Formats: sequence, C-alpha cells, structure tokens
Amino acid sequence: MNTLKESLWKQFGASIDMLKNAITLWPEEYWNSRKRFFYISYHCLIFLDYYLTIPPKNFSSPLPFSISESGNFPEDAVDDLIPDRVYSKKELLDYLQTSREKCHRLIEGLTEEKLKERWIEDPGTMNYSFLEILLYNMRHVQHHAAQLNLLLRQGINNAPDWVARGHDNE
Repeated sequence: MNTLKESLWKQFGASIDMLKNAITLWPEEYWNSRKRFFYISYHCLIFLDYYLTIPPKNFSSPLPFSISESGNFPEDAVDDLIPDRVYSKKELLDYLQTSREKCHRLIEGLTEEKLKERWIEDPGTMNYSFLEILLYNMRHVQHHAAQLNLLLRQGINNAPDWVARGHDNE
C-alpha cells in the first residue's frame, strides 16, 4: 500500500506542480487581456478541488462561481462554470496550494477500504471508485496544464520544464 501511495502522490504532485509552473510563468500584463489562460486555470483548479471532495455534494469553492443556465457566458470561458470575477494570479496560486495539500493528505490517508469507496456525483452520471477518481483528476490536471503550456508557447515562446515527480512537502 505504501508503494501505491508514494507513486500516486509523486505523479499527482508532479501534475499539480506543472500546473503551478504554467500559471506562475504567465505574464501579469496578459492576465486581464488574454483571459483564455485565466479561464482554463480557474476551471482546472475548481475541478481539482471538486474531485478531491468526498462526498462531492459537500464541495464549496473559496473562489466563487456561477453556472450559466442560459448558455450566455464569456467567449473565453471553458464551460458554463463562470467565475464571479477574474481572480488574481496570487489567488489562483493560493487555491492551488490549498488543493495540493488536500490531495497530499487524501493520498497519505488511503487504505484498501478507502480505495474501494465510491465517488458519486449524481446517480447515473459520475460514479467512480476513489482510486479511479484520483486518476481521473490527475489526468484532468495534466490535460489543462498542457493547454496552458501551449498558450505560453504561443504567447511568450516559453513554457515550464517537465516535472518528473512531485516533491513530498506540501
């Protein structure tokens, strides 16, 4: 079990670190003018935290949002989840650190029984074992970190290096 927890944390932590490095590298002067980067970052952070919340009905974000029922949402928004405002880079990085710590604690506390528990969003929609939602979440983070790296290459011709393993300290 310890090998599984250590490996899972090293790889999930690396995905989170890659997201952090991308957000950190995005120039402040683009933060309010090239909002696609902000929207992808925000979306990724919200769902990182959400998929770490058990049960998911207890989810509450420290960076509030609305859900657009009408389909009217900003052009660069990722989906119908709309932040209440453009949060600062510092606010996003602070939220990322909080979620990183939450993830580390959850993985450190894993047991055989916990891995078999279910993460159920709504009956008939998302219904995963706890292990599977962790892997799903890690893939989601890495997917959006890659999108942010593409925007960095296009915007400033630079992107963070690959992170092979996350570090242990929170």
